[in-house]
Amino acid sequence: MRVLLIFLFTASLVFAQRGNTGDKTFSHRFPPDVENKVSGSFLEIANTVEHDIIVLIRDQYKKYIRHAYIRANESYTFENLPITRIYVQFKSLEFYFEDRKVQVINFNEKRKFMFFYDASQKGNYFEISEEEFFMH
Repeated sequence: MRVLLIFLFTASLVFAQRGNTGDKTFSHRFPPDVENKVSGSFLEIANTVEHDIIVLIRDQYKKYIRHAYIRANESYTFENLPITRIYVQFKSLEFYFEDRKVQVINFNEKRKFMFFYDASQKGNYFEISEEEFFMH
């Protein structure tokens, strides 16, 4: 009985440390989020890998816009994005990546981006440093 209680307590601690989709895990390391309430623009990010990721959106000048924690096989929608070209960066396991393709966010538009990692398609992403990921 005592072993069962210890197991349940330990298991609850492990799962309690995992974030929820949409959490602002690193809000203490970034400036306030950037929003444009009249743009009507959305970007949905689908995490199709078997582990959680942290997604970071930057504008055309590589300035911080927003970030969010996304659980494995879930998606999150960034709403009220500024109208700009954006870069999408990821923290996946212990690595940091940036998508090679620049996304264009226009007025009243909804876009979808699917994050997947396939070692055979390394050309889709390039690895960045932790410092690059956390720069303002």
